[in-house]
Amino acid sequence: MEIERFQYHFEPDAGWMNDPNGLCFFGGKLHAFYQHNPHAAQWGPMHWGHAVSQDGLHWEHLPIALYPDQPYEDFGGCFSGSALEKDGVLYLMYTSVSKANGQTQSMARSVDGVHFEKLPGNPVIPQSPLDAANRDFRDPKLFRFGDSYRMVCGAGVDGLASVLLFQSDDLLHWDYVGPIFQSRDFGPVLECPDLFPLGDKWVLLFSRMDESRSAQFIVGEFDGERFTPEAFQQPELGPDFYAPQTFADGRGRRLLMGWFYNWTRTVPKGAVRAGALTVPREVTLTGGKLRTYPIEAARRLLVEDDPCVVRANGKITITDGADTLLTLDAAEVQQVDVLADGTGREVFLNGGEISKTFYLKERRT
Repeated sequence: MEIERFQYHFEPDAGWMNDPNGLCFFGGKLHAFYQHNPHAAQWGPMHWGHAVSQDGLHWEHLPIALYPDQPYEDFGGCFSGSALEKDGVLYLMYTSVSKANGQTQSMARSVDGVHFEKLPGNPVIPQSPLDAANRDFRDPKLFRFGDSYRMVCGAGVDGLASVLLFQSDDLLHWDYVGPIFQSRDFGPVLECPDLFPLGDKWVLLFSRMDESRSAQFIVGEFDGERFTPEAFQQPELGPDFYAPQTFADGRGRRLLMGWFYNWTRTVPKGAVRAGALTVPREVTLTGGKLRTYPIEAARRLLVEDDPCVVRANGKITITDGADTLLTLDAAEVQQVDVLADGTGREVFLNGGEISKTFYLKERRT
């Protein structure tokens, strides 16, 4: 079944897409890798799809970057991860899933940003520090810290969800530092964690596997070994938004893209494809308040009036065409911007202080 294609939100030509992976600028282009099952419009053996863009709105499909073709990937495939450039080489770190060893962390590299070779020493992190069975140990996110490297990874055991920190001097050999955040309030495992600097603060971001299935942002301090939470925020309220990842654009901005779908939805029978990515957003922190707002190239697409925004009786209501998603007092809303692309909507209130990302219900469920 063919559903109207998006103009500006990246989606696969065919098959399944979920988490964005390895978002980065390399060779003068924005690279977006993504969890991908090329064989059907449903979750299956995970590959890393790959696309590039000059502006974040128009995309060129590239060959699949990672296939699950190794023994350490024979059960589930190549799960989510991240990318980092070192000495002109692009490194990917991802979760490899096998029947024998569960979830482990592996790496691949590329000189041209198109063809990747997996490291002969994979998996580079063969064991979860928390669970001998390696059941929930996934989604490594790389970043530089001073003259060395850090990586945060999601984990969970016995109902205690964690973000774990590792460090490396060469990007290839990793030492466990310890948990930097643990909680029983957000589900069994904290998926797709990200830790990044923003202004004079650091932000810990992860996707919650509790009932909300939302993105949690925590503003705080990070000294290379410990993260100290100061403020819990959720500028993005979904419901079709999960597994966001941030990256630096080389111009001092922090950009973010998320999975534009909802893994609880039922894919229509006969669908050719499922899933997309949000338009890139800039993440800012002003007066302690996090905001996400479309990059400058996308702002020409924003409109104030759209049928999903209903103004009546002193209220502003956001609707997906069938259900009410959010209602606010009109006095609390100074600005409404809607990015409408086919059946998709990204709605930004008060300059991105609150955003809702969703599909129009009559078309995408």
